Amino acid sequence: MIYLDYAATTPVDQRVIDAMLPYFRENFGNPSSIHRYGQKAESAVDAAREKVAAVLHCRADEIIFTSCGSESDNLALRGAAMARRNDSGRKWILTSKTEHHAVSKTAQQLEKEYGFQLEWLDVNEYGEVTSEALKKAVCDDTALASVMYANNEIGTINPIAELAKIAHDNNILFHTDAVQAAAYLDVNVEKLGVDLMSLGGHKFYGPKGVGALYVRKGTKLLPHLTGGGQEFSLRAGTHNVPYIVGFAEALHLAAEERDARMGHVKPLRDHIIGQVLETIPDSRLTGHPESRLPNHASFVFKDVDGNLLMQMLDAAGFACSSGSACKTGNPEPSEVITSLGYSRDWALGSLRITLGVDSSPADVDDFLKSLPLLVEKVRGLRVAK
Repeated sequence: MIYLDYAATTPVDQRVIDAMLPYFRENFGNPSSIHRYGQKAESAVDAAREKVAAVLHCRADEIIFTSCGSESDNLALRGAAMARRNDSGRKWILTSKTEHHAVSKTAQQLEKEYGFQLEWLDVNEYGEVTSEALKKAVCDDTALASVMYANNEIGTINPIAELAKIAHDNNILFHTDAVQAAAYLDVNVEKLGVDLMSLGGHKFYGPKGVGALYVRKGTKLLPHLTGGGQEFSLRAGTHNVPYIVGFAEALHLAAEERDARMGHVKPLRDHIIGQVLETIPDSRLTGHPESRLPNHASFVFKDVDGNLLMQMLDAAGFACSSGSACKTGNPEPSEVITSLGYSRDWALGSLRITLGVDSSPADVDDFLKSLPLLVEKVRGLRVAK
């Protein structure tokens, strides 16, 4: 099998595994325990927090460890929206339909169950939330805006620093889901100007089941998981010490090796985009042609069943995705693709190819030889029906 779905998840880096291993058996203590075992575990969590803070250019006490990017998104939106309403009465939330469901469905729940008002931000033909779209939507009653740093399905990078400034000029909290972005983009929160930022470890060669939320000092959050006083009383629960250590090491390596990793994947990505558009009729690139993740190529093919194409690619030895991993098996078009204005005959035929450190030119060439024939075959089956 040739793996071309690094946006869904990545293999754990051996150096990350090596950093984690001592905390499963040798240093297995609970960080909340006072004895020496607990002290060693607590020291590991503290060191991990410092390591993450160094990458984000923030204070260590602004990092909250969570179980994943989705939990970080939930804590950010629900926690900040409720705290803001308690303090100021503001109740409008701004986000877009191109967000990961961890954001969009949380925003919908806040509207339906908790009495908040939700407004969907417009996106342009590339799925980008522009400064103009945010300026148009803000009002005196807006509590929070949430716009993802880079889109998981179409790779488009949003102008986060510009959007955060507009939010702050209007006394609005700004959150960004950087889960997909952190593997390749600068996550310096001072440059970005965000109040809240979500991260997930398994997108940059760390373990699944661990994430983090950056919370700018002074930003009030209502905890969504109550119990002990862990994570500054914002996220109760026994610390997952080995995973937290692994998360920090993976993020550190992603930042340290960012230029080399980008230099590896970007030429391969550009080759895929050029060849697919040239060799497959009725194919279009989705997302921004330039301002996109360096490892990310995504397309729509007219009159193609995307799920059937995934199955055929899998049978041929290629692991790809039809948009978000969370959408696999869903016969309806992705909300992200339909937000770009594609009709159903185009939107059902989405394909995402994402590269990583182990991707090779030979892998890409094998894929590019197979894809046009498989697309043609899927189209033929549709006509036969």
